[in-house]
Amino acid sequence: MALTNKIGVISDSFKLPLREGLQKSKELGADGVQIWATQGEMDPANLNAAARKDLKAYLDSIGLEISALCGDLGGHGFQDKEANPAKIEKSKRILDLALDLGTNIVTTHIGLVPDDTSDPIYAEMQDACGQLARYASSVGGYFAIETGPETATHLKSFLDSLGSKGMAVNFDPANMVMVTGDDPAKGVHTLKDYIVHTHVKDGLRLREADPRAIYGSLGYKPMDHEEIARMVSAGEFFRELPPGEGAVDFDAYFQALQDIGYTGYLTIEREVGDQPEEDIRKAIQFIEAYRKRG
Repeated sequence: MALTNKIGVISDSFKLPLREGLQKSKELGADGVQIWATQGEMDPANLNAAARKDLKAYLDSIGLEISALCGDLGGHGFQDKEANPAKIEKSKRILDLALDLGTNIVTTHIGLVPDDTSDPIYAEMQDACGQLARYASSVGGYFAIETGPETATHLKSFLDSLGSKGMAVNFDPANMVMVTGDDPAKGVHTLKDYIVHTHVKDGLRLREADPRAIYGSLGYKPMDHEEIARMVSAGEFFRELPPGEGAVDFDAYFQALQDIGYTGYLTIEREVGDQPEEDIRKAIQFIEAYRKRG
């Protein structure tokens, strides 16, 4: 198995100003970057046409692509009927920004999909995600749901109900093993028709947990990325580890991606640790070892 996929890095992981993070990603050997685009400098409202053109020119000048933008707006995802109109509108603007910067993928968490399809929250999520899926399809883009809160089978069932491939999947194998206990390789085959972006991340499940305790849910608590990072560091339910040191079977995961014909990015996500540059360097080397196999 010799991988040919490009390697991406979530440049925000370096905790540096935007362009310094982009430069560092290139220095370490990344082909592309995934960038958060929900607030601050990368909020679509703060980037006019000239600024977008300038950023795209800068990326081209250092030889980097954008693998995806992260448009995760937190809170309760798209469970909350009152909050959804504003979130849907902002999500659309993030996808417009992505297209201006040369990618057609926006990754996001939509909130925990209820097991009970008669739950009013399920219907609300269907409506919101259906709107986003149709918009994405109309402009040739994708909103890619990150795996983790629910099993691959349940997520596929929800996606199938939307009737549009504009709502797709950002496949994260570590989230599966850490939260639901799902098998990533099997999950790839289950979600094969929807995967447009992937993460390379590893971890261990330390004990079973209610997914609401991790990702939140309407009437329970909102999703908080800082709180998730704290839980990862504390090892309450799971522990994120460098690729190859956790429970993800990368031989099987990468083989499954090849089996389904996935040719997109393998993007490194590192949410914990105080040496992000060294961790990301090692993760790139980990993937490159697979790319050298023949």
